[in-house]
Amino acid sequence: MPNSDRHPDIRTYPDARLMQEIALHNNERAFEVLYDRYSARMYRYFYRLLWQNAAKSEDFTQDLFLKIIEKPHLYDPSRNFCTWLYTLATNMCKNEYRRKLTLSLQEAEVQEQIYHTFLPEKIDQQRLDSELREAIGQLAEPHRQCFVLRYQEACSVAQIAEIMDCPEGTIKSRLHYALKQITEKVGAFYKE
Repeated sequence: MPNSDRHPDIRTYPDARLMQEIALHNNERAFEVLYDRYSARMYRYFYRLLWQNAAKSEDFTQDLFLKIIEKPHLYDPSRNFCTWLYTLATNMCKNEYRRKLTLSLQEAEVQEQIYHTFLPEKIDQQRLDSELREAIGQLAEPHRQCFVLRYQEACSVAQIAEIMDCPEGTIKSRLHYALKQITEKVGAFYKE
């Protein structure tokens, strides 16, 4: 029986140590552990920010982890790994937003509006969920990112400020505005 002190289980390593194993030793097992820890969470994050497009979310998740394996030296061990990972993912989304704007964001919005026009009139949970998703989707990019990070990914205001590289006061303001806009939109839904 192997001595557990001599051969610790790599699955118990903290994230920073796993990144060190990847960067210094190209340790495939360390990458697998990080992937197991974060891939589902990052997929959900991309799904929420990338128009609930499952295929695009899967592609972005794979691209994110490819960045980690191809350039592990970009990780600064003095930073929290999870925050760094969300920063990478957020930057990927920003680039996609820019790309989509140039390809015709207006066409996608028109199609979405047409879809929502034909929702059944009966108030039900499915329609409420749809209205909520639409309200979130209509937030300006920085407000949507703050909202998703705070209320769907459970990040702290300090973590969001670091991810988005702006002051905590700005994050609080964006969250306040996002909640106000969503509340107004969902409130209008209930008045119908």
